[in-house]
Amino acid sequence: METRKPHARKEDYRMRTHLIHGNFESKKWDYNHHVVPPISHSTAFRLTSLHRGAQGFVQFASADEALSGHMPIYIYDRLDEPTRSMLEENLAYAEGGDVCVTFASGMAAISTVLGVALRQGQEVLAHQILYGCTYSLMTNWLPRFGMQVRFGDFLKPEALAAQVTPATRVLYFETPVNPTMELIDIGEIRRLADQINAGREEKDRVLVVVDNTFATPYCQRPLKLGADIVAESLTKDIGGFGTDMGGAVIAPSAWYNHLMLFRKDFGGVLTPRSAWGILVYGLPTLATRMINQQKTAQRVAKFLSEHPKVERVAYPGAECFAQKALAHRQMVNPDGKFAPGGMLYFVLKESGSKPSRAEKLVDYLAEHAYTITLAVSLGQVKTLIEHPFSMTHSALPDEQKRAFGMHPEGVRLSIGLEDWHDIIGDLQIALERV
Repeated sequence: METRKPHARKEDYRMRTHLIHGNFESKKWDYNHHVVPPISHSTAFRLTSLHRGAQGFVQFASADEALSGHMPIYIYDRLDEPTRSMLEENLAYAEGGDVCVTFASGMAAISTVLGVALRQGQEVLAHQILYGCTYSLMTNWLPRFGMQVRFGDFLKPEALAAQVTPATRVLYFETPVNPTMELIDIGEIRRLADQINAGREEKDRVLVVVDNTFATPYCQRPLKLGADIVAESLTKDIGGFGTDMGGAVIAPSAWYNHLMLFRKDFGGVLTPRSAWGILVYGLPTLATRMINQQKTAQRVAKFLSEHPKVERVAYPGAECFAQKALAHRQMVNPDGKFAPGGMLYFVLKESGSKPSRAEKLVDYLAEHAYTITLAVSLGQVKTLIEHPFSMTHSALPDEQKRAFGMHPEGVRLSIGLEDWHDIIGDLQIALERV
């Protein structure tokens, strides 16, 4: 066995180890003896002098101060506080970004990205399938602020260029796409953005924004692949246990002021209690959970793809996955190994009866299965199932869902940590009943 030289720097350790031990040299809280990072439960912080309070306000949202390594001056929870800041340090490292700002939910994070990136009269060009609440935000609320959204097929970046206008400021997409599991080539979208930006001023530069919720930084790091900004839910796989809501934006340091000020003024602040849970339980177990979920997902995908009542299965780790080459190139863990994640989408063969076969399957599992729970959300230790057409993506018009590849017989499955034999057993029985 090869003897390894002593490590001189903590950067020499692997990501899986970093997720467990975190940034133990953090200047966000002056502590040395806690094995588990502490939690703050104070909305306001004692100031020793008026001068110190004034200095704290000057330093707030200053990227130079926040990144200098000095202890910050905490004033009020909504501005900044130590537990949340320690989580942000670790998330920024995991995603390979300069800074991270966390929020009360994934939607608060997405709202912030669009709020700081767009000005009145500018627009988002988004992929034609989005999570229902993201679609609602873009179509119902952005227009009220004079910002528009148009939709295109990001699976065909060569045709997407024709849809870009002088007003286009953000190219926005999820990959894998929720719920269809199609992959969008981040590098290709980056090349498109670079072509557009060649003739633009910095303030009008097109930004590539990626929702990395399905993959998590363990399976995919969009910033390294060409994205400008990453937004993701912490409620899902990063949190892991379904107990705390949260969202995060990871970006270059130049965006720090804007993100912090937006959070201060709009108030979508992640609570210290939720930040602590994600920091202590979520991130440290992310790699272990994802490794196990992936193994089960590959077995479940194989079972479903061979079942006579299943029309097709979409899972990046499946042999039948149409974008296998892109999946192996883009969805890799920090060690460079293929990491297809724990999310599946499968379409049942139409039975011609009402309710649909998918509805019958989901209802049967909800009533009888022990390992599979009917619930929205995803990325928990428990396996969750839902019907996107009528549930999470109900905000999209039916004709749009059908046209863009979502099917009434489609089912989304988020793999948990149960024994894979039991998950397949529950699916097998349910499929027999429909």
